[in-house]
Amino acid sequence: MSSLRYLLSPATRARIGAFRRKYDLHWPRRGSVSFGDLRCVSPISKSFGLDRGQAIDRYYIEAFLAANSARIAGRVLELGDPCYTQKFGGDRVTQSDVLHVVAGNPAATIIADLGDAPHIPDDSFDCIIFTQTLQMIYDMGATLRTLNRITKPGGSVLITTAGIAKVGRRLGRDDWGEYWRHTAQGLEAQVKEFFPGADADVVNYGNVLSACAFLQGLASDELEPFELDYVDEDFEVIIAARVIPR
Repeated sequence: MSSLRYLLSPATRARIGAFRRKYDLHWPRRGSVSFGDLRCVSPISKSFGLDRGQAIDRYYIEAFLAANSARIAGRVLELGDPCYTQKFGGDRVTQSDVLHVVAGNPAATIIADLGDAPHIPDDSFDCIIFTQTLQMIYDMGATLRTLNRITKPGGSVLITTAGIAKVGRRLGRDDWGEYWRHTAQGLEAQVKEFFPGADADVVNYGNVLSACAFLQGLASDELEPFELDYVDEDFEVIIAARVIPR
């Protein structure tokens, strides 16, 4: 029924809204909403819920990778460690590479800043798993150009990035910092610009309940599956893109 309101003109909707405010006709009534344990100015967990179980954003990231697991095959590049390569690629993976931006990561096979990595040859990888990194890169365009260049035509770049989320990193407190928050519309525009001609699919995960729970630091298993899986395009907790360069 709520969708029927859009059949009304903006002026009519404004008059109805003013009438409801004047006579307190909202439901639930103002002042009657029970906040319970959420009525606090600090989150229940400051570590994204990782101290309580699986983080809600990781639930969505893994749902995206599971849906695209058939693309995780051949020579696969992942950042930081090969966790998702191993979990979702299995025996389809013929070579697993790990990229880190500075030396010292024992899992790394490639040291590079993807904003400027001429030493990585063109068309190197069948799949690149690029999760929760784009928001930590100031020059996103340069990095997306590199990802396009080093992915084989017909290969896959699997991107996830933060939508509604607490800030996880700050310059001066750690080495990386965090610069951006995305929308599905914004990521889709970037993919079109920096992967010209690619076959791309941009999706979002989340709803108002899972967004509030994630900000409070609740774990995924503290919500029911249907509460996590319901998608409301106005509440984008995670934005993901499957990009197939040509």
